[in-house]
Amino acid sequence: MADVRVTCINKRDRKSTHEGITHLGGTGWKWTREQVIQSIEAKSNTFYTLVDGNRGDIGVVDAATGKYLRTYADGKWNDNLLSLPECS
Repeated sequence: MADVRVTCINKRDRKSTHEGITHLGGTGWKWTREQVIQSIEAKSNTFYTLVDGNRGDIGVVDAATGKYLRTYADGKWNDNLLSLPECS
């Protein structure tokens, strides 16, 4: 199992607060949201962000509208993923 740092994301509409993340990426890789969800659920990899020196572990949230990804840091869910820059 690899512990993978996520450093960028893509959204269909970057400015929309309602559009979900489509892709996540890091140094030398870029996966769809679905691939990351499957990898976390299969316990193949763990994913995290590092914002201002603080690690946020990425987890899968199963909501009424479907599964999505969210970071968990300092004992609470937060939206560190949305603060990451756009992947190229």
